[in-house]
Amino acid sequence: MNDDLFASAARARLEQRAPLAARMRPRDLDEVVGQQHLLGPGRPLRTLIEADRLSSVILWGPPGTGKTTISRLIAQHTRKRFETLSAVNAGVKDVREVVERAREQLGQHQRGTILFLDEVHRFNKTQQDALLPHVEDGLLILIGATTENPFFTLNAPLLSRSTLFRLEPVGDDALRALIDRALTDDDRGLGQDHLTIEDEARVHLIERAEGDARHLLTSLDVAAALATEREHNPITLADAEDALAMRAVRYGDDEHYDIVSAFIKSIRGSDADSALYWLARMIDAGEDARFIARRLVILASEDVGLADSMGLVVADAAARAVEFVGLPEARINLAHATVYLANAPKSNRAYVAYEAAARDARERAQGGVPNHLRDAHYQGAKQLGHGKGYQYPHDHPGAWVEQEYRPPEVAGHVYFEPSGQGDDTGPRHRGRV
Repeated sequence: MNDDLFASAARARLEQRAPLAARMRPRDLDEVVGQQHLLGPGRPLRTLIEADRLSSVILWGPPGTGKTTISRLIAQHTRKRFETLSAVNAGVKDVREVVERAREQLGQHQRGTILFLDEVHRFNKTQQDALLPHVEDGLLILIGATTENPFFTLNAPLLSRSTLFRLEPVGDDALRALIDRALTDDDRGLGQDHLTIEDEARVHLIERAEGDARHLLTSLDVAAALATEREHNPITLADAEDALAMRAVRYGDDEHYDIVSAFIKSIRGSDADSALYWLARMIDAGEDARFIARRLVILASEDVGLADSMGLVVADAAARAVEFVGLPEARINLAHATVYLANAPKSNRAYVAYEAAARDARERAQGGVPNHLRDAHYQGAKQLGHGKGYQYPHDHPGAWVEQEYRPPEVAGHVYFEPSGQGDDTGPRHRGRV
């Protein structure tokens, strides 16, 4: 009951003033934490902003890394008109209205227009196409902000006409400095409350922020409100833990591809612990279990292959279990297959051999099937010489006989080389080399 009262009092306190993240928004480029590779002295984005010579750009980065902040600072530095839209609720009609105002400003006042489009990846192809000609002819300078990989979500023509700047998660040192600034700033931060913070609480907030400055300040704001109501000073680890609400797992298109890549590479590298970690990340984020199972089946042949052919059986069984059992229980079957494949000996020689054979099939003259290998079972085939000279292996000792099984154009080309790993010890007979 007391905890509920404290929470209610803290909420009331927070509602009396703007959120800390909004109050602490940087007023100039020097106050931006992180992104020194873009905004440090002499760095490319800073130079363009300060010279007011910015062309269309895409700001790509995780939440809380400064995309909106940078756009606001651009608005302060530019002599151009600055318009803002959010792709979440804007459409082609809104774009057309911005275009008309931009034409009017350019015609009457010789003044260009910058359009900041937040969540630009939410625009579909038609909406992006509506922007393209105006970006192309320079009527609009586009600043697009996105948390999703623009190579997956933006039209290639729009992307090719924009400079891509990638924002990185804010580093721990920068987040630490941000906490210190918030605690000591009397005008915008928590300085007037004379609060300090325990080292454990600081570390906990930074770790849970995962490079998201906005989330860090939001959590600090709540922790400070709880500490004040409970008459704590400094802010304790308990205050920090209470302030940290559960967040949805970030898992956009690029995370989808990056995480499954890390998963596959961990199994290929025989690191079961890492593979299980990425498996858990995928499942917790709601990844389709059938997609994971398909990747395991592919890996079983591509990376484990002939070194342990039972790997394909295990992976296939896990895929069937996903269909038969479903999540959440099928996570156990996926974990079983993941650990088995990670611990199995590895050989990619069947995969490599196929690719080599495929190159020959595509790039070299495609010789006909030798007569002795042609189908001789239909009427008249023998009159054509089909099957003539074929030697049936089972008629020979060891069920093997030396004969050519390929056309002359590629005869003798070696594709498969055994790795010596596990069961991959190679063919019983190489034949002609």
